[in-house]
Amino acid sequence: MRAVVRLGLVQARRDRKVLTVWILGIALLGLVTSTAVAGQFGSERERASIITVAAASPAFLFLRGLPDGTGIGSVVFFQGYSFTAVLAGLMSTLLVVRHTRADEELGRSELVGSTPVPRTAPLAATLLMAAGANLVLAVAVAAGFAAAGLPVAGSLTAGAAVGAVGLFFGAATAVLAQALPSGRSTNGAAAGLVGAAYLIRGIGDALGTPDAGLTQVTAAWPSLLSPIGWGQRSRPFTAADLVPLLVVAAAALVLAAAAVLVRNRRDLGASVLHEGEGKDRAGTGGTSLLGLAWRLQRFPLAGWCLASLALGAVAGGLAPVVGNALDGNPALQDLIKRLVPGEQPDVVDLFTTALLGIAGVVAAAAGIQTVLRLRTEEVEGRAELLLAVPRSRTRWLAATLVLAALSVTAVAATAGTAAAVGLGLSGAGSSQGGIIVAAALAHAPAAAVFPAVTSLVFATVPRLGSLLGWGFLAVGLVLGQFGELLGLPVWMQDISPFRHSSAMPVESFEPGGALALTAVALAGAGLAAYLIRRRDLTA
Repeated sequence: MRAVVRLGLVQARRDRKVLTVWILGIALLGLVTSTAVAGQFGSERERASIITVAAASPAFLFLRGLPDGTGIGSVVFFQGYSFTAVLAGLMSTLLVVRHTRADEELGRSELVGSTPVPRTAPLAATLLMAAGANLVLAVAVAAGFAAAGLPVAGSLTAGAAVGAVGLFFGAATAVLAQALPSGRSTNGAAAGLVGAAYLIRGIGDALGTPDAGLTQVTAAWPSLLSPIGWGQRSRPFTAADLVPLLVVAAAALVLAAAAVLVRNRRDLGASVLHEGEGKDRAGTGGTSLLGLAWRLQRFPLAGWCLASLALGAVAGGLAPVVGNALDGNPALQDLIKRLVPGEQPDVVDLFTTALLGIAGVVAAAAGIQTVLRLRTEEVEGRAELLLAVPRSRTRWLAATLVLAALSVTAVAATAGTAAAVGLGLSGAGSSQGGIIVAAALAHAPAAAVFPAVTSLVFATVPRLGSLLGWGFLAVGLVLGQFGELLGLPVWMQDISPFRHSSAMPVESFEPGGALALTAVALAGAGLAAYLIRRRDLTA
């Protein structure tokens, strides 16, 4: 046990800066959300109005979660819990992969294993550190809520709900790290697991049953398949219940035990699922830098496309439910009129627009991961071997940027196509299939800015590429989704590229914004290609 604790402290020291940014960022989001809700919906009547509309709208339920009363704390939890839980899950997955499968690939685990410690000690230390990080996160989130004036007991329960979800995903990622052969595949699968939990929770909430007063909604059974769904059942600011959180914690304990058991029986560097052997000779595409980039990225790209396919399928599958919600609901009709003044858009189009906006975020994430693969190749020494042949660093980066642009386009187009097919089969919505596909592609210019910025960071300060690349995406998402709620200045909200995308089919396409975003992405990529020639490869 002493060895586990010491290893955990070493890992915590390595991650102290990254974890500090994650924890403080998530806690700060909870604090500012609480303050914003108290400022914008100060009266009971205002809060009751927004909660009534949300309870009657499957679109709101899918995106935000379950309304649970009209108190300030309840509205805060409704507005921010799902997003905060996703961030906690991503923090935990990245942490666990970094100290399990990634350390095995880099040889650190072999060095630790050469000392007289049990083979499961590094994994146990990682699980211990993940538990500690989520405990600190729970306390920080609770402190943020309490500092905003929310009840202390409810704040503690809300913080525990966020921490429990992070704990679950940390343990689940530990299992994936034993099953999958590389850190890249483990990261992709773990991120997909977090996304699937959000989607399943959203489907269960959208199909939920509101009460007679339209102030509370009971989720349907699919929500029970998601740890995020279990977390929101804790109802921290109305009738706090720790039992759902104990269920999540028990599931995390079972997963952690399974991961340790498998690690004790497998060899270092091995995996339950074996990576296939490559061909003796490269094909025609493998002789080019672009072909090499495609071979390295094709499976992660397939995973991102599957995620966007699921989003599009949800748009088509829930379209009839969303359409029926508008009938006989004057409050929701009035809200739509205020959201889009001067016209009466189709509520299904509004729902589809929101989901395609999320698909734009997924496309940006796919592009960022594509660019960050360069850093992995550099750290593990393969880039040095590759660039020993007559190939320039500029061409190396350019090939990956081309693939990143193609990835962004493919992910967006997949979501739009799936949504168009689903809407066509259900007969819901008023927009044609071609318009839906175009609506998804309208988010591609904004999404392309993120891999361009990530490449710029990689070309200048490569050690911070992952932190700043994903951090910029998180900031862009917060400013785009919560900027108005938080009362931020317009200029600050406009920092997010997502703010400049055309929200089709509700809005008309704005070529000016798309051209400006494309120009920014091209300028960032061009500057990165120039600057990478001015630095050496680093380990």
